[in-house]
Parts: sequence; C-alpha cells; structure tokens
Amino acid sequence: MFSLVISLFAFSGCTNNQNSEKITESSSIASDEKTGYTIIDQETAKEMMTRDDGHIILDVRRNDEYDAGHIPDAILIPNESIGSEKPEQLPDTEQIILIYCRSGNRSKQAATKLSDLGYKNLYEFGGINTWTGEIVTEE
Repeated sequence: MFSLVISLFAFSGCTNNQNSEKITESSSIASDEKTGYTIIDQETAKEMMTRDDGHIILDVRRNDEYDAGHIPDAILIPNESIGSEKPEQLPDTEQIILIYCRSGNRSKQAATKLSDLGYKNLYEFGGINTWTGEIVTEE
C-alpha cells in the first residue's frame, strides 16, 4: 500500500515547493501537510543538489558526527539546537532546505521544528548511513 501511495505521488509530480523545478516523475516523494515537509529519496536529493536554485543542504547531527563525514557543502545545525527561534544560518523561510542526519530520525524531527517556525520548502531525505554519494571529512 505504501509503495502505491509513493508511486501516486511520484507520477503526479507533487511537491510543496512552488519555487523549484518539478521533481522528476521517477522520484519517490511523499508530502504530508501535517508535518509541513516533503520526504524524498536520496536519488532525488542528489538530483536537487545539482540545481543552481540557492538550496541549502542541512546536516542536523552533532558536531563530532559532522566532522567524521558529511555531504559536500552541507551546513551543520544540530537538531537539538533548533528551538523556538529561527536559526540565523537560515534567514530565508522560502529557501529550499534539504535535510539529513545519520538514520533519518533527527532529520524528520528537525524538519517538523523548522516547519513550525515557518519554513516552507523543506525536503527530508533520511540518513547519511545509506548515502551513496560523496562524503567529505573535516581535516
């Protein structure tokens, strides 16, 4: 059943982001108005990262986890530090924000908190533990 729902979203090209290009029809996405963010698969995230649309890649893990390896160009805002005020590193609530953590749990929590703060174009894509793209480490 879940696969059917995902397929319906994928083939309809649904997205809650009106400022970005349409997500490819082969993408696996799920948008939930209750959460205020869109869940995308990692291949879709990789494709979105290639666009020159002003997006931000947001790592919401701890500093030590980020230093051990993160997606290139990702900024770090630990989930635990996201509270009742907008993070100063994210001044534009309309900006596309691609969010990940280690396994996908904290990224969902952070996406919900950011949505509650008024951010509109949030895309959660799980954890770095299954990422097949490039990873960089702090030296």
